[in-house]
Amino acid sequence: MLIGKVYLLQTCSTCKRILKQVKVFGDFDVRDVKSDPLTVEEIDSLAKRAGGYELIFNKQSQKYRKQGLKDKNLTEDDYRQLLAEEYTFLKRPVFLIDDKIFVGNSNTTVDLLTKYLTSTNK
Repeated sequence: MLIGKVYLLQTCSTCKRILKQVKVFGDFDVRDVKSDPLTVEEIDSLAKRAGGYELIFNKQSQKYRKQGLKDKNLTEDDYRQLLAEEYTFLKRPVFLIDDKIFVGNSNTTVDLLTKYLTSTNK
């Protein structure tokens, strides 16, 4: 049973670990953002669901540091543009289930995802 969609990098061990952890609840439509990049419309949709572009932006990315972006005062438009240009700027994994979105790999996010899946008996 397909219960949601997940955006991740197939080469990311953390993404794979989290996906394996939640697969006990059902299957996900998995999309590798490197081999199948997001469109601007998809980025806009994710940002809208999350509450803003900065909330889906990966500030741990090597390119974020290399480009000195942490020292700049980035706007939502800047985040949108950067997300459209570079797949590694998407905070991963991103799970879409029902009307919910779970972004990133923090323990808090993974706990919320697991609790949601448990509560809905997917």
